[in-house]
Amino acid sequence: QVQLVESGGGLVQAGGSLRLSCVASGRTSGGRTFGNYAMGWFRQAPGKEREFVAAISWNGAGTYYADSVKGRFTISRDNAKNTVYLQMNSLKPEDTAVYYCAAATAYYGARNHVDEYDSWGQGTQVTVSS
Repeated sequence: QVQLVESGGGLVQAGGSLRLSCVASGRTSGGRTFGNYAMGWFRQAPGKEREFVAAISWNGAGTYYADSVKGRFTISRDNAKNTVYLQMNSLKPEDTAVYYCAAATAYYGARNHVDEYDSWGQGTQVTVSS
C-alpha cells in the first residue's frame, strides 16, 4: 500500500510563494514503487469540490496544469527521494485551500481526473491573505 505525507503548507500574503512536498512510501499491490506511476496535486476549499491542480508523469517528462494555476505553479518530482513537489508562486487569496497529494498508481502518464487517483495524503492547509 502506498502512503503519502504532505508538508509545506502555511499562511502567506498574496503575491508570495510556498513549496509543498509529498513523500511516498510503500508499494502498490502489484509491487510498483514511487518511480513507476504518475502523481498529482489537488485542492479543496471550504464548501467546494476537490479540484485538480497539477500532475506529473512517472519520470517527470510530462506535466499538466489546471488553467487557474498555469504559469504560477510548477510540479516536479525526485524519484531518488520518493518526493513530489508543488512550487506555488504569485499566490492569490483564491488559492486558499487544503492541498492533497495523490498517486495514480495505474498510470505512467500525467492524469487530471480525481477518479484516476487511488492513494491520497492527509492534506496540508494553504492560506493566502489579501
